[in-house]
Amino acid sequence: MSFRGLSSLTVLAGERFAYEGPGNPWFSWRYVRDNSETILAALREHATLTAQAVVIAAVVALPLAVVAYWFRPLTGPILALSGVLYTIPSLALLAFVAPYVGTTNPASVLIALVLYALLLMVRNTLAGLNQVPEEARDAALGMGYGRLGRLLRIDLPLALPGIITGVRLATVSTVALVTVGSLIGFGGLGDLILGGFRNNFYKAEILTGTILCVGLALVLDLLLAGIGRLLTPWARGSVR
Repeated sequence: MSFRGLSSLTVLAGERFAYEGPGNPWFSWRYVRDNSETILAALREHATLTAQAVVIAAVVALPLAVVAYWFRPLTGPILALSGVLYTIPSLALLAFVAPYVGTTNPASVLIALVLYALLLMVRNTLAGLNQVPEEARDAALGMGYGRLGRLLRIDLPLALPGIITGVRLATVSTVALVTVGSLIGFGGLGDLILGGFRNNFYKAEILTGTILCVGLALVLDLLLAGIGRLLTPWARGSVR
């Protein structure tokens, strides 16, 4: 059964519990127990979309930041373009992308998520590169490193704290933005939240999706923070 089919079952289940249960509590173990498969499917979809968007955004943002670092006149246009994309309302961006990719295609959500993550990654990666000590660059030049060699051996390793900060910010932001995809049936935990509103404001369904969304963001942020501490032992005080 497809996830959209499971979402439909969630709607029906929510309606049944909203009418049968005593009152409408904000949390219900009965709802969690009886809809565990649907909830786990939504969580998996949410985590998958987040991971895919962050990885793709990193692959695009890193070269853009390097170009802006090497060619200073391009810094303004690159940051301005990514900034403009970031300011577009999420609903409007999704409405613009979906007709070209397909309203029933998760790629519509993925494209929007990648565009939003670009600014955070480009800006923080560029900031990390700009903070590389001048003496380190001079030492690399004295050792005979060319531009590419210095980038790979000196600049990028020393810029890792900034890069990781950008990845962390983009990840947390993406976890929240995935919920917008519920409008076309690919919103992960957002499907539960939206389903709760549609099911006569079924509180248990809304709160379950919200708690899991916040929890996923916290877990991913802590995981990336731990990875950052392992990769940058010399800068543990700055990776927060």
